[in-house]
Amino acid sequence: MKKNILLVYPEFPSTYWGMEHALKFVNKKAPMPPLGLLTVAALLPSDYEIRLVDLNVRSLKDEDILRADMVFLSAMIVQQESFKKVVKACNRLGKPAAAGGPYATSCYESIEGVSHFIIGEGENTIPEFITDFEQGTPAAIYRSGEKPDITATPIPRYDLIDVNDYSTLVLQYSRGCPYSCEFCDVIELFGRKPRLKSVEQFLKELECVYETDYRGPIFLVDDNFIGHKNEVLQLLRSIREWQKSKSFPFTFLTSTSINLAAETEILDLMAACGFYMAFIGIETPDNNTLKSINKKQNVNHDLYESIKIIQRKGLEVTAGFIIGFDTDTEDIFDRQISFIQEAGIPMAMIGLMVALPGTQLIRRLEKEGRMLTESGGNNTTMFALNFIPAMDKDKIVTGYKKVLRTIYSPQMYFE
Repeated sequence: MKKNILLVYPEFPSTYWGMEHALKFVNKKAPMPPLGLLTVAALLPSDYEIRLVDLNVRSLKDEDILRADMVFLSAMIVQQESFKKVVKACNRLGKPAAAGGPYATSCYESIEGVSHFIIGEGENTIPEFITDFEQGTPAAIYRSGEKPDITATPIPRYDLIDVNDYSTLVLQYSRGCPYSCEFCDVIELFGRKPRLKSVEQFLKELECVYETDYRGPIFLVDDNFIGHKNEVLQLLRSIREWQKSKSFPFTFLTSTSINLAAETEILDLMAACGFYMAFIGIETPDNNTLKSINKKQNVNHDLYESIKIIQRKGLEVTAGFIIGFDTDTEDIFDRQISFIQEAGIPMAMIGLMVALPGTQLIRRLEKEGRMLTESGGNNTTMFALNFIPAMDKDKIVTGYKKVLRTIYSPQMYFE
């Protein structure tokens, strides 16, 4: 039964994620398209009329909603204010809203106005939802305890976007991360056993992006690109040959763990494929803190030297840092500044600690009676903590601002 589905991706606030100021330099509207919704679109019946509105690219009009039989939303927690506005518009116009993705999965019990929740990964739940939807009996919540086999995941619907709107396109090879960092929600959402697409499947997706005439960077959005090292070697060898056959139309960036530095063959192949950047969760230069948050992969490596090894292979290291750990002492602000500066990390994502839903951290803080509010997902510009920290909150916020002000001052940055 043919249906009209509107997919809506909410707007990012002014944070690290939106990058609206940097986009002006490259004349693009948004950093990346919503890969989750493009994949959902591919899971829907082929006879459905499907449209996508990315609110980071264009505005949503009432007529967009009125044309739809149902509106699908997916969002990160940090997009929740825009998400709520879209849901209110759907309610006002009498159109049902279905929601999935990280925000809906983590916070569905506190979200109002949504008719249907698709919790977790959609490959296992969307087919059941569509069957009920077509029969006129959709339930309020759909979820599956199974992690889907992503070798069956269809190619995302890149035809629904204008690739010229984005500075970077996106692909995914794996889901999940083998580590168990206390503050991280990735392992809660996607599990600790990475699941992989086949090499042939990934190359088909790469070919699909190539056929859009897009040329430029592609972000592999894996939670940890080297979660399965032997399989990654096979993938990289295939990407290298594909790139050669097409005269290197793309460059690549991805997220990985610091132990990439010990994988010489993987590093060499990444460079040969055209990888130019790796995002790594450094978090802190303090070993005691790394042990306390169960970030064992960082404890077992010399962070500074590992970064230099990766840089010497031609990959820029961008990195995440967190301020507000229980074990932070008052010298942590200067130590973070020194480490970032000496390691030469020009794009450092420095955030205040936020206790995210479903994490080991929030479970511990709830037991200790230290939780204050739900997370807004914004750990860069709100200057607020959603829990009672060990260090005085004002000292944390003041020190955090000092770190940002210092490392991004022109002289320090260009050094």
